[in-house]
Amino acid sequence: MTQFRLAIGSYVEQYCNTVRIVKKRPFEDSNVGSVDMHTSSDLDYQAHYQLYDAAEFDHPYPCTNILWSPDTRNSGATDLLATSGDYLRLWKIADDGSGRGTMITKKEAMLNNNKKSEYCAPLTSFDWNESDPNLLGTSSIDTTCTIWDITTQTTRTQLIAHDREVFDFAFGLGRDMFASVGADGSLRMFDLRSLDHSTIIFESPNLVPLLRLEWNKQDPNYVSTFMLDSPKVFILDIRYPTLPVAELGGHTGCVNATAWAPHSSSHICTAGDDSQALIWDLSTMQSRPVEDPILAYNAEAEINNLQWSTSQPDWISIAFEDKLQILRV
Repeated sequence: MTQFRLAIGSYVEQYCNTVRIVKKRPFEDSNVGSVDMHTSSDLDYQAHYQLYDAAEFDHPYPCTNILWSPDTRNSGATDLLATSGDYLRLWKIADDGSGRGTMITKKEAMLNNNKKSEYCAPLTSFDWNESDPNLLGTSSIDTTCTIWDITTQTTRTQLIAHDREVFDFAFGLGRDMFASVGADGSLRMFDLRSLDHSTIIFESPNLVPLLRLEWNKQDPNYVSTFMLDSPKVFILDIRYPTLPVAELGGHTGCVNATAWAPHSSSHICTAGDDSQALIWDLSTMQSRPVEDPILAYNAEAEINNLQWSTSQPDWISIAFEDKLQILRV
């Protein structure tokens, strides 16, 4: 969306959790309250005056993923937000009309594909289809991926995607391609037009579980993934399966998150338990190894998650401990 807003979820090992909508005040000096990755000057003490809570709502169990709808047909007055956890939920977020920039939230739907049982298989992640925002795909610990039509609130299809738990799901460029990773150590690619088979793009050494994947939306030939408790990030070219085209080894602790630049096909950000957020230039990876990042930021603690803003690509958000921080690239 054009407005600067983020959705963040709590992680408390109990039923009662929360989701907060955080917005940035439109200061004339947009650097105030942020951190510049080029200088690493810590202005965290001013962040309270720049970021503020616009809304908060209760969420059962911690969210495993939170995403805004990519549908840009709305004017921005009302947004749709999705969260995954025990179930997939859709939330309508709208301005409350107070003039203070605060918002109201309303649960639109709770999508459950197994209504015959009182038990559910928790969802590990999901992704929104940017080409068709009516489609949303989820991954689950029950080895399946499910494609939902959120307009009709029904499933388009459900398939057994892996031999063990599925940990992440991502749509590629266009409407039909998606990929998943899981505890069986494989990254698999699917086509909605032909779901009777899948293509194994990569299997990790010793079949160590693969935790996350990110599809490069600027160049859909490339996908990133990383293993459980590993400091390395694999860059894969789906045209040449099985072997990574690059391995990024700049972290000294296990990697927790990656994000491709939304405006450049050759830049990616990685973050992990070494408290570092690193930006890499991959433009030369076909001719020589990528050994060092071009930018680095040291946070105060292990970085659990990061996002690179699609609508405002100068900003990256990171989460560590109980803090959210925005970095200006």
